[in-house]
Amino acid sequence: MKMGSSSDKKFATLALDTSTAMLAVAITRGGEIVGRSQSLAERNHSVYVSSRMKELMEECAVPAADIGIVAVGQGPGSYTGVRIAVTAAKTLAWIWGKPLVGVSSLEAMAYGFWRERLATASAARADAGKVWIVPLMDARRGQAYCACFSAAADGEWRREEADGIRLFENWFESLEERLAADPGQTPREIWFLSETGELTAKLLGGEGRIAVASQGASASAVRSVCREAAWLLDAAAVGLLAERRFLRGEADDVHGFAPNYTQLTEAEAKLNAARTESAR
Repeated sequence: MKMGSSSDKKFATLALDTSTAMLAVAITRGGEIVGRSQSLAERNHSVYVSSRMKELMEECAVPAADIGIVAVGQGPGSYTGVRIAVTAAKTLAWIWGKPLVGVSSLEAMAYGFWRERLATASAARADAGKVWIVPLMDARRGQAYCACFSAAADGEWRREEADGIRLFENWFESLEERLAADPGQTPREIWFLSETGELTAKLLGGEGRIAVASQGASASAVRSVCREAAWLLDAAAVGLLAERRFLRGEADDVHGFAPNYTQLTEAEAKLNAARTESAR
């Protein structure tokens, strides 16, 4: 099948993500959001995912024939949750004969937040420099699924760090050291996103710990740019990012596509095992 452009008015993107407690479904078209649905369905994603997609398509008057792309959050996140969305998306793409486009669930979380922030921030504030966005999902035992992206009001969107499951306190300390060593690269703001808006403080040992920077002249500057916000994953961001990939000529093999669960590096895994052993 010849792939149509996702910017063609005839085609829409059906997007879904179940990597978190949120069951997120959306329809986008040509960079615009046609409709979206978000519902807390932890442990029940498999029960509702098909009906939510059907309901949204009916509400938006978008029949299956108008779907040009099936987009899905590839993870990381809940092991079972990620598989539900990926399986559903692969099935639809195969049955409908449509391109399948996977997107990092962490990137979708960050991108959705940034779009909303641009829409609500004043023009003067939005133009005031680069922002880093760190999406987080709790992986337990002091670990987090996380990544880092840089964004600017002029449309710049760039990945700074790959998706991974990390011992968060170690990662945060390395971030502090990096910015303390080169204050010139410190962004205007660093936003830490999680479902509750409190995960960063929890992972770092208590409220306010997010602002504890390395000692030195630049410590206060590092503290001053850190922010934490509650943000729920929105499948509209999955759809918009998938459209961008598709316009670059990128799509995934339906049969070979698999969730991205990520894993600790060997050094982090050994450190975590040592901590577990010492706690016994």
